[in-house]
Amino acid sequence: MTQVLFWFAAANAFAYLFLTARPASALRTVTKTLSVAALAVIAGLAGLWVLCLALALCAAGDALLSRETEQTFMAGIGAFALGHLAYIAVFLSHPASDPALISAQILPLVVLVGLGVVMAILLPPRAGELKGPVLAYIPIILGMGIAALALPQSGALIWVFPAAMSFVASDLILATEKFLLRPGHPLLRITPYAVWPLYWGAQAGFVIAFV
Repeated sequence: MTQVLFWFAAANAFAYLFLTARPASALRTVTKTLSVAALAVIAGLAGLWVLCLALALCAAGDALLSRETEQTFMAGIGAFALGHLAYIAVFLSHPASDPALISAQILPLVVLVGLGVVMAILLPPRAGELKGPVLAYIPIILGMGIAALALPQSGALIWVFPAAMSFVASDLILATEKFLLRPGHPLLRITPYAVWPLYWGAQAGFVIAFV
C-alpha cells in the first residue's frame, strides 16, 4: 500500500509539472494537492502523526496557492508556516536528534542565516500588504532548515538536510518569482519548473527519510 501511494503521489507530481505554469483550474488544484496529500497518508499509515500533520498542512497550502488570489496566497502562506513548524517538531523530537549538532555545522548555519538576512532586506519593500506575513515566514522556513541540522547525516536520515535545503530553495525561488522579478521577465518562463521539482522532491525526501 505504501509503495502504491508513493507512486500515486509521484505520478500526480509529474503530471502537475506540465500544469504548473498554466492558469488556475480545478485539475491543477487537485493534481497539486494529491501529490502531497498521498504522502501524508503514507506517514499516517506509518503512525508518524506529526509528519502526517506537516505534510497535510503543506497539501492544504498547495490547494490554496494553486488558486492564485491574494486571499488564498495569504492563507497558503499560513498553512505552510504551520507545516514548517510541524517539521521542526518532527526533526527535534526524533530519537536521534541532537541540538548540539547544529552549532557544530558552521558553514550550513552561516549560509541559512545569510539567506535569511538577504531575503529580509530584499522582500519587504516589494511585498506591499504582504510585508508582515513575508517577514514572519522567513525565520520559520529558515528555522526548519536549521532544525534539520540536529539530525545525524547517516542512514535514511541522510535525506533530511538535503530535503530541507531543497524546500528552502523552492521557497526562495517562489518569493523571487512573486516579489522580485518584474512582469514579463525571461526567468518567469522557467521559475515554475524549478520550484515544483525542488518542493515535491523535498516532501518525498522527508517521507523516504522517516518512513
